[in-house]
Amino acid sequence: MPIKFKKRLLDRVPYEACSVFDVNNDGALDIVCGAYWYEGPQFDRKHKICDIVPSGKNYHDDFSDFPMDVDGDGFTDMITGSWWSGALRWRKNPGTSDSEWQTLDIDKSRSIETIRYYDIDGCGVPEIFPNTPGGPQLMYKLVCNDQGKGTGAFRKTVIHETQSGHGLGFADINGDGRMDIVLAGGWLEQPAAPFGVPWTFHPEFSLGTASVPILGYDVTDNGLCDLIVGQAHDYGLHWYEQMIESDGTRRWIKHDIDMSVSQYHDMMLVDLDLDGELELVTGKRYMAHDIDPGAEDPVGIYYFKIKKGAFEKHVIDYGPAGEASGNGIYMWIEDITGNGYPDIVAPGKEGLFLFENLGRQE
Repeated sequence: MPIKFKKRLLDRVPYEACSVFDVNNDGALDIVCGAYWYEGPQFDRKHKICDIVPSGKNYHDDFSDFPMDVDGDGFTDMITGSWWSGALRWRKNPGTSDSEWQTLDIDKSRSIETIRYYDIDGCGVPEIFPNTPGGPQLMYKLVCNDQGKGTGAFRKTVIHETQSGHGLGFADINGDGRMDIVLAGGWLEQPAAPFGVPWTFHPEFSLGTASVPILGYDVTDNGLCDLIVGQAHDYGLHWYEQMIESDGTRRWIKHDIDMSVSQYHDMMLVDLDLDGELELVTGKRYMAHDIDPGAEDPVGIYYFKIKKGAFEKHVIDYGPAGEASGNGIYMWIEDITGNGYPDIVAPGKEGLFLFENLGRQE
């Protein structure tokens, strides 16, 4: 039985990133998107965060809205950055005040495609990994005090000196129990001391203008980590099958999942129907570039039943931009309606949409 969703347009705003967290510590989850946060549980009252500068053509200077209590004051702040900002930044939650949020620089930066987060050392606070296609791969760790609270400071580690390329993800490629980093042109092997020594680069593939994230998942259930990757600025969604030769060398076999949709930029593995198996959730980023192949095509959000590589496609939404929704550059999936099923918050130039997951329906 397919999963049913109830679509709701929350706001006609053009921001491409969002997140969900309790902004005002009232016990209810709120939705954050660009210049505003929307008060839960109804999300019909919005509050100003700050002005978001328009940049380039059809863009705004905000490609991440990730929650993190940076200064340890008990209120959740937000990590952000973009292609034009020139810096990785955080926005300070004003707490009980309804004043606008202060934006502070973490570090000067090359152009940021978007940002991903992973707790690489198991400390309980995720590290920050900006995708800077024209710069080195960096990692930022929040400095915490003896009580485990953020101090507002970050420690930077350069883990790959050459240009990162377009695309970033996390996967334990070699099965050693340590999470590696996947880039468009290969993967970075995490050492035993992730902050102390360089990570070894393995140039084993070329993924093109790869999605952010690139997903690591054992598609065939044979114990080897495969890769799922979209073309962020062209048509195509693929998976790369990991194979180990008799001499121990690794090779990758490319398989098509869907070649009918362009600009598969963001994606996530989530158990949408609570059957114990992960589904692939992804969609079109509307006007990722206005010159990309398929830029003017209808938008959509989809989920795929993986089925050991068969990848059965289901449509969540599809149609003209604004009537339908894509999933922007950084969607958020979490049960925010309280029925146990993960909901989808989908930002984008076409507006901010909420897809309430109603579960399997006859």
